[in-house]
Amino acid sequence: MKAAIYRKTGQAQDVLEVVELPVPEPKAGEVRVAISASGVNPTDWKARAGLTSGDPDGFQVPHHDGAGRVDAIGPGVTGLAVGQRVWLYLAAAENRYGTAAEFAVVPAEKVVPLPDNASDELGACLGVPALTAAYCLGGDPDAVRGRTVLVAGGAGAVGHFAIEFAKHAGATVVATVSSEEKGELARAAGADLVVNYREEDVADRILKSVGRVDRVVEVALAANIRIDTAVIAPRAVIAVYAGEGQEPRIPLLELAQANAMIQFALMYTVSREDFDRVVSWTNAAMEAGALSALPITEYSLDDVAAAQLAVEKGAVGKVLVRP
Repeated sequence: MKAAIYRKTGQAQDVLEVVELPVPEPKAGEVRVAISASGVNPTDWKARAGLTSGDPDGFQVPHHDGAGRVDAIGPGVTGLAVGQRVWLYLAAAENRYGTAAEFAVVPAEKVVPLPDNASDELGACLGVPALTAAYCLGGDPDAVRGRTVLVAGGAGAVGHFAIEFAKHAGATVVATVSSEEKGELARAAGADLVVNYREEDVADRILKSVGRVDRVVEVALAANIRIDTAVIAPRAVIAVYAGEGQEPRIPLLELAQANAMIQFALMYTVSREDFDRVVSWTNAAMEAGALSALPITEYSLDDVAAAQLAVEKGAVGKVLVRP
């Protein structure tokens, strides 16, 4: 099969190569998927660059997310059938065969049936960002139904799905953005109020427009903690899903007075029970037509280095690689 690999960590153009590999066979509890689209996330390029992990053992096919069809099933796997359309998540976590290839072999629990009304493009966009968004919202629609949610960075992939999940659950959603282009993306996702943090006093606008918020989906805690503490309601949750170079200064008194909680979301260490909850919510929302893909930029597998560099440089929308 044709696959992108890296044998050591480093810059994309220096370490990524496209090679021919033997098609891997699924072992007990595993599924082989013929990949139609591979989604690229920041965690993918950070792993390849060596920011979150060391050199792979032999080689690594990158990318956690993707969509395709079940090609072969290992012993003991139930609930999936050859030819079935599926989406994948965390495929490259502790696994050599990520989705940047014609085939990926992954544990069966990371292979999810794709609803008939969902495109492969949407399926490849899910994984890390959609599951992170659902987890940050409490893992269940009841956690935000009738509540007010603030989504920082509403035009990013996690922010996009957080808006859609929250709106579908019946929440009032505020999103912050840095440009009018990104504001249009947040409005298209369903945000009730969009605030450009480069042009407005975010806390003042939120308090005057919708009042205090019950949950924050936070991409930049250090930059936004003062805004968050200014607008949170009693017993609010600030769910943080991204790391920054800058260490946040935590305003303990304000958080204590609100009896608030800061929760951190890293999908690599989420429990199996929580994964089951957020995967179930994701598929239910898809079946209801509540989730959509961001604007997509496609690259061929031969251009995988360019695809990763685009994400590394902050591409707006979603980058997909076609094997």
